[in-house]
Amino acid sequence: MPASAKPLKGNVRGVYELKESHEGNAYRAVYIAKLKNKIYVLHCFQKKSKSGIATPQKELDLIEKRLMRAIEDSKGAKI
Repeated sequence: MPASAKPLKGNVRGVYELKESHEGNAYRAVYIAKLKNKIYVLHCFQKKSKSGIATPQKELDLIEKRLMRAIEDSKGAKI
């Protein structure tokens, strides 16, 4: 587990976020690492929020959708 990883805020448990800055831009990678010894990268994006530091709801909805697919995949289900 990277030292810089923090739990993603919101209604998703076991999902972590890595934050990086480069040349004044903010980037995020969101992943889960506890599904059948696999790491699923759920989403990577450049943060472009004009107000506040919260992750936009659109991004959270996509992360949640991909988390459900990762859970299905980890169980061997067809996606």
